[in-house]
Amino acid sequence: MYDFQKANIWKRISASLFDIILLVIIIIGAGLLTSRILKYDSLSAHLQDSYSKYEESYGVDLSISSEEYEALDEASKAKHEAARKAILEDKDIIKTYEKLMNFTLIIITFSILFAYLLLEFTVPLLFKNGQTLGKKVFGVAVMREDGVRLSSMSLFIRTILGKYTIETMIPVMVLILFFFGTMNIFCILVVGALLIVQLAMFIIDPARCLIHDKLAKTVCVDLASQMIFDSENDMLEYKKRIQAEKAAKAEY
Repeated sequence: MYDFQKANIWKRISASLFDIILLVIIIIGAGLLTSRILKYDSLSAHLQDSYSKYEESYGVDLSISSEEYEALDEASKAKHEAARKAILEDKDIIKTYEKLMNFTLIIITFSILFAYLLLEFTVPLLFKNGQTLGKKVFGVAVMREDGVRLSSMSLFIRTILGKYTIETMIPVMVLILFFFGTMNIFCILVVGALLIVQLAMFIIDPARCLIHDKLAKTVCVDLASQMIFDSENDMLEYKKRIQAEKAAKAEY
C-alpha cells in the first residue's frame, strides 16, 4: 500500500454526519415526490378504509396490541378471528396490500439510490479527489490505496456496491420486512453480522476503512498534506525521481 496521510478521525466523523444529514434531506424529498407520483397516500387510505369496514361490520378494533387481545373474553376473540379471516379472503384487500408493499419498496429504493448517485457519486466526480460536500468542508479526500486519484469505476464500486447496496439497503430491507411483519431470525442475523464486520474493520484496520473502502480499495486521507497522483504513470515517475534524488545524496 502507498504511504498516505490518514485523515483525522474526528474530521471523518464530522464529514460523515454532514453528508448523512444531506442524504436524509434528499431521500425525504425524493420519497415524497415518488409517493405523490405513485399516489401512495390514496392507496394507503383505500386499504385503511377497507379495514375500517370490517371493523365496523364485526364490531372489533384490529389495531389493538397482542396484550390487549389476550385480555379479551372468548367471544371478543372469536369476533377478531372472524374479521381477520374475512380480510384474508378479501381479494381486493390482498391486492391492495401487496401493491402498497411493492410501492414502499420502490419509493425507498429509488429515493436512497437517487440520493447516493447525487451526493456520493456525482458530487465527488465534480469535486475530484473523491470528496463529498462533507469531505470538502472538512478537508478529507479519498484516493486509491496506491495513491492514485479515484476513477469513476472505483467511485461507483465504493458508492453503489459498497455504501448503497451492502451498508444501506440490507438494513433498510430488514426494516421494511419488520414493518410488514415478515421478518425472521435470519434477517436479524444478517444485519447483526454486517454491523459486527463494520465495527471490527474500523477498529482493527490501521486506515479505519469500512466495507465500501475495502471493495473499492480506497482510503480516506488528509487533503492538505496528501499527494494524490492523476495516474499510475505519474506515481511511478514521482517514485523514480525520489529514488534518483536519494541516490544522488548518497553519493555525497
